Amino acid sequence: MTRTIIIAGAGGVGKTTLSAALGAAIALGGKRTLVLTIDPAKRLADALGVSELTDTPTEIPTQTYGPHGMWAAMLDASASWEAIIHRYADPEVGARLLANPYFRAIADRFPAAQSYAAGERMAEYIESKQFDVVVVDTPPSGGGIDFFRAPAMANDLISGKLLKWLTGANLPGRGFIYRFTAKPILRIADAVLGGPMLSEVTDFLLDIRTMYDTISVRSRTIEGYLKEATTLVATTADPTPIHETRRFFSELDGIDIDPAAIIFNRKLPESWISQANKPIRGVQDPALRAKAKANLRAWAAEARRQADAADEMSARFHVPLYSVAWTTPAPQSMEELATLITDSGIVADLGL
Repeated sequence: MTRTIIIAGAGGVGKTTLSAALGAAIALGGKRTLVLTIDPAKRLADALGVSELTDTPTEIPTQTYGPHGMWAAMLDASASWEAIIHRYADPEVGARLLANPYFRAIADRFPAAQSYAAGERMAEYIESKQFDVVVVDTPPSGGGIDFFRAPAMANDLISGKLLKWLTGANLPGRGFIYRFTAKPILRIADAVLGGPMLSEVTDFLLDIRTMYDTISVRSRTIEGYLKEATTLVATTADPTPIHETRRFFSELDGIDIDPAAIIFNRKLPESWISQANKPIRGVQDPALRAKAKANLRAWAAEARRQADAADEMSARFHVPLYSVAWTTPAPQSMEELATLITDSGIVADLGL
């Protein structure tokens, strides 16, 4: 069985780096590991030892990792949706959809569409059984919660609720929608959008609706994989990520997942708290010594704030919290990436 690890959280908290670090640590433990990421920064790609990542898994240099190794792939939402259309749509319908500008806009720009594509890719790699572990770096939309909602949202879109609202309960023929006496809203749409644009919208809605049965079944399958996965929520001490983490947990109602832990990234060492009370030695200039003392106290206060925030989150959400230390410079190699996460203890505790 392929084990799935999902790292959710707001943008900017280092989810992609944490995903790569977790993948490296698991690979070092002897498991074939795939990291499905969103958009790694250049320095992270350099640390992975690759010039670029594509939608196809790239094997990371394995001389360090023994015989099992690590792979990484970057999600291409547009390419993923093209694959979904080829897999589930009738060829004629698929050709129309891929040429339709409204389908392209949804596939390329809508956050929910990117989240669904990521879930579809995750499911493919789970079912391929090529990897022991798949680590998923979720799109940041909604603080990661949209990734778990995406299957249901896609199902709602393709079920034709909008089309039913426009035209009635039964799936109409293509000519029916242009009988503008059927619904006043269509007269307005024709006036605002114009006939050709309304035609493209109509073609999109009718074609996408033909995929309802297959997408509905597939959405339930993906929801099953999400339920079985180990979900980790990443955050930092900054106010916005903390708010997003609280919102993530508050919106779990109706989503059948149970986060296993919080990863508190870029955390200052708690040992800094006590350092502010120690005398400064070797500085003779009183003014310089005072500035150094003030600097130590400021960093100690920040370390205390972060420690209090971490304790509060763990107690509020009743999950373990693992701290990943703030480091500078950023990890420069896969070994450094792996150490970043293994020092937190989460790899051992999760049995990875």
